[in-house]
Amino acid sequence: MFGPMPTSFFLTAGSGEASMELNAFDAALLDAGVGDTNLIKMSSILPPGAKQIERIPLKKGSFVPLAYGDRSSDFAGVQISAAVAVGIPEDPHEAGLIMEFSHEGDPESCENIARSMVKEGMEVIRKRKLLEIKSISATLKVTRVGAVFAAVVLCP
Repeated sequence: MFGPMPTSFFLTAGSGEASMELNAFDAALLDAGVGDTNLIKMSSILPPGAKQIERIPLKKGSFVPLAYGDRSSDFAGVQISAAVAVGIPEDPHEAGLIMEFSHEGDPESCENIARSMVKEGMEVIRKRKLLEIKSISATLKVTRVGAVFAAVVLCP
């Protein structure tokens, strides 16, 4: 294992627009509070016993492990959405599961799909009972070049 095992997590989401796709993504990251960090995209496992906390300010330049969904578009008038959902197992000694989803469409259906993916991944595939599912989404009606971003950020 590299570094301390994460013991907490928070959900965050943001959106942004700019003249280019990468700049729009950067604006969405800033809106979500992770824009001045080095993101480490991870696979979608929540460590056993991790507790949800409120979003915290992150140290500029720090390495931040997270699972995220994102979407960008340069089609004016299109609605884009991204969501993440995290399944908390009944047994605190078991790992939880994070799922990401994005699409052209509304945030409610995007979030519902991510939540359904968690339910299947935990109850059907892993055979683990769920205590609860938490989720968050971001949405944007594109005017120039837009991006949306939703994440589960792991913290030590």
